[in-house]
Amino acid sequence: MLPVQRKTRTQGRNRRSHDALTTPRAVHCPNCGSWKRPHAACNDCGYVRPGLSLKKDDA
Repeated sequence: MLPVQRKTRTQGRNRRSHDALTTPRAVHCPNCGSWKRPHAACNDCGYVRPGLSLKKDDA
């Protein structure tokens, strides 16, 4: 099925204006101070939130 009318260059570029990649955010871990992604466990100490931390396997 073909489009009835072709989209103009401006319409196509305006549609793609929101497709740009954004830089990932990072915050300091309150437990050890290293950088981590927000709402995720820390890679260094496994801290998630007060009362919850994930064990790291040192294998």
